[in-house]
Amino acid sequence: MKLRANNSSNNNNNTSCSMVHADRASIRSVSSEDVSSLAMGHDGGGGGGGGCCSAEAKNPAFKRGRRIQLMQMIVLPFIPILALIVQTSYEMIDIVSYRMEATEIESQVTMATDLGKVVTRLQQERSEVAFFIYTNGSTLRRNLTKGFLETDRALENMSSWPDLTFRVVIDGPGSKATWLNMSEFREELVEFRDNICSENSTVRDVLHWYTTVNMALLEHLTNQIKDANKSGVWRFLVSFKNMLKSIESIDISSVYGINYFGRGFLRTEPYVRYIQHDIVGKELLNSSLNYIPKLKAMYKNLTTGMPDYGRIRQWSDTIRRNEIISANVTTAREYYETMAMYIDELRKLQDKVRWTIRDEVQKVLTKANRMETFGIAILIVVLIVSPIIILLVRKAVATIQMYAVNLAHKARELKREKRKSDSLLFQMLPPTVATQLKQAQTVPAEYYSAVTIFFSDIVGFTEIAAECTPLEVVSFLNAIYRMFDERIECYDVYKIETIGDSYMVASGLPVKNGNKHVAEIATMALDLLDASGCFSIPHNANEPVQIRVGIHTGPVVAGIVGTKMPRYCLFGDTVNTASRMESTGEALKIHISAEMNEALVRVGGFKTEHRGLIDVKGKGLMDTYWLTCKDGASPNNHGEVAWYADIQPVYLKIV
Repeated sequence: MKLRANNSSNNNNNTSCSMVHADRASIRSVSSEDVSSLAMGHDGGGGGGGGCCSAEAKNPAFKRGRRIQLMQMIVLPFIPILALIVQTSYEMIDIVSYRMEATEIESQVTMATDLGKVVTRLQQERSEVAFFIYTNGSTLRRNLTKGFLETDRALENMSSWPDLTFRVVIDGPGSKATWLNMSEFREELVEFRDNICSENSTVRDVLHWYTTVNMALLEHLTNQIKDANKSGVWRFLVSFKNMLKSIESIDISSVYGINYFGRGFLRTEPYVRYIQHDIVGKELLNSSLNYIPKLKAMYKNLTTGMPDYGRIRQWSDTIRRNEIISANVTTAREYYETMAMYIDELRKLQDKVRWTIRDEVQKVLTKANRMETFGIAILIVVLIVSPIIILLVRKAVATIQMYAVNLAHKARELKREKRKSDSLLFQMLPPTVATQLKQAQTVPAEYYSAVTIFFSDIVGFTEIAAECTPLEVVSFLNAIYRMFDERIECYDVYKIETIGDSYMVASGLPVKNGNKHVAEIATMALDLLDASGCFSIPHNANEPVQIRVGIHTGPVVAGIVGTKMPRYCLFGDTVNTASRMESTGEALKIHISAEMNEALVRVGGFKTEHRGLIDVKGKGLMDTYWLTCKDGASPNNHGEVAWYADIQPVYLKIV
């Protein structure tokens, strides 16, 4: 047999008739309004008005809370905007620093170019003067006066004089040691040129003077290049510097080569110096080519297209051996002309490096200008957009706060409606089952090993209904079962359903209560049977209502049935047996099974009478009992419930 659940639930404690209200309060949802109210109540109760002010500051429903939140929401986007402004400012500082460095690099390149031109002219002048001395003034490759003018022109074209001092030592008659700065250099150079002659000058003096000057200039150039360490131009500058030093060393070694072929041999000191300068020149040349890879191809074309490049290598091997040969001015001149041509080709490479440096510097300056323009544009955009963003945020926050106020009102209305719906749901289903159903959507069936089930109906209800109008029948049943509903709230029972005049109650589910279910149902049955005597049959006030009751205890399975209108139903033979106890009972008596009688005996405190064997439909012969009373029962209290007889039907009342 399957029985559906009624639309009213009562899971009560026998010690307190208000347990249902506690259950409802314990499982109802808590809205944001509840949290705010709770926080205000706690804060206000503990510390006077400070808690209330704190709650208002946090709640956007209050004016103060809206102000604080508005300020917070405005400050919130202002923080990243401020961070962006600071970051952009730092980037601008870096960009300006980069541009200043690029400008400084440009000035360094200009100075390096001017110094390179001066060094080149001094190198050429040194070679011409040395060749003039070797040939005793009889042979000149080019006009010395013209070479001196080219050197002077290079000195005049320098944009600035480097702050340099260097020591020049000249041995022999009139030798002197002098510290020169660059401002006095031209006067010293003119004096040195005037004293050059084939008789009184030596190659060593010439080499020492020119080499000292060039080394000082190259040293200054090296120090300047070390400062340019944050851009890609530095490798071109280093290549340019190494190319200058390489030409310097190769030119010095060529002077010693001229000496070898012009005199027939080299003494130990000149020979050692030749080897040193020859090796250093080649190493510096290779280093310069490695810094700028495209120069390698150009140098390869240079050596391939130069017809006498093979002779240079042969002459170099001959000088390295330093074997005594016959002095030959013609060979010395050929060596000098060939080396001068080779050095001129290297200077062409040096010019290409110089132009490459200028192009790279222009690229760096262009990049720095573009970065500076872009940084300024970003800073301007940030400064313009920032107030617009703040205004938009302020407007958005105001809209959100307005929406939040409306939402708070809707939340309160929703809470009231939810309270109504929860109240209705908890009347239809047990609170624990309803809560589980709301959370998990499904509630699995559960087995209960021992529950007690109560059935009752009104004797002669069919005849009563036939004599009364439908409204009178409804009023009559409403009065009786409202009284029953109020009575059972004082017991740990759960009302399953009412169908017509049938009333079904169970104990021990959905919350298990051990063995209490037997005593709870028995006591409740005696109470309901006693209270029913206060009602009379409609149209016959002298005839009281008579009910019959059936009780059985045993195992059942309970679960939710249906989805459109779910019901909490009980399944099992225990339900059928309890129903048969009611249908085979008698008016104003409580009919119980043998199992129920045994349970009451174990519990104690109840009196029963043996009825004997009866034929139960579907069960056969069963030994049954009458539940008569409870030890120490109170006297009849009909007067306490008589008022229910005049109550009009109330079909649904939601608190």
